[in-house]
Amino acid sequence: MRNPPASLLNSVDHALQVAILLQQEGPLRLVDIAHRISIAPSTAHRLLTSLVYREFATQDADRLYRPGPMLRPVEAPDPGAQRLWRVARPRMRRLMELVNETVTLLVPVGTDARFISTVECARTLRVADRTGFVMPLHHTAGGRAILAEKTAEELTELYRDEDIDGRRLYRDLSRVRAKGFAINDQRTEKGLTALGVAVRSPQGPACGAMALAMPTTRFRADPVQEWVALLKTAAALVEEELATKS
Repeated sequence: MRNPPASLLNSVDHALQVAILLQQEGPLRLVDIAHRISIAPSTAHRLLTSLVYREFATQDADRLYRPGPMLRPVEAPDPGAQRLWRVARPRMRRLMELVNETVTLLVPVGTDARFISTVECARTLRVADRTGFVMPLHHTAGGRAILAEKTAEELTELYRDEDIDGRRLYRDLSRVRAKGFAINDQRTEKGLTALGVAVRSPQGPACGAMALAMPTTRFRADPVQEWVALLKTAAALVEEELATKS
């Protein structure tokens, strides 16, 4: 699994996390950035001052920070991603406490899965923060749960410019549709196994996905149904709150 190096410099890592947030989700306020990566506003201000100086960020007259010219533009996620993050975080934390494994939240952007939040468990051997990671949607557990809700025609259209057979993928996802959840057994990283379920927007289609991620050495078949039930409950609570506040 990809875990933080022992020599990780927190200041550098925080600056990179800020740049990732701006690139993938900007514009953002300083207080939102500080909250998202769990640092003090004063620390966030110092980081943003440096990023603006090096043109990795810009600040508008309305005091919102945006990606600067040094950050290559990428396809933006749905504008509701920030709201999904706010609603899902308490449910993710509670789920982590119940299962004692890392919980992740991702949103689909084209054929990519972008991880927008992670709640790590406290175990020494654990899946570390994946926030900011971009992976192929059809490899991740959450991404497969999202794709399983699409028709064969929708999958064919989604992957028309890529070397993937949409109809074959549709058949491959039939078991995901039947079970109501997806498994990523070391598809994205060796030594990592994850269970994922879709999170639906008030309009119906999946706007994201929540997953339990754990070291493969700790994965067992016996508690899967219990884990999935807890995952589905957490996702349903997020969907209910999104609908209430829509």
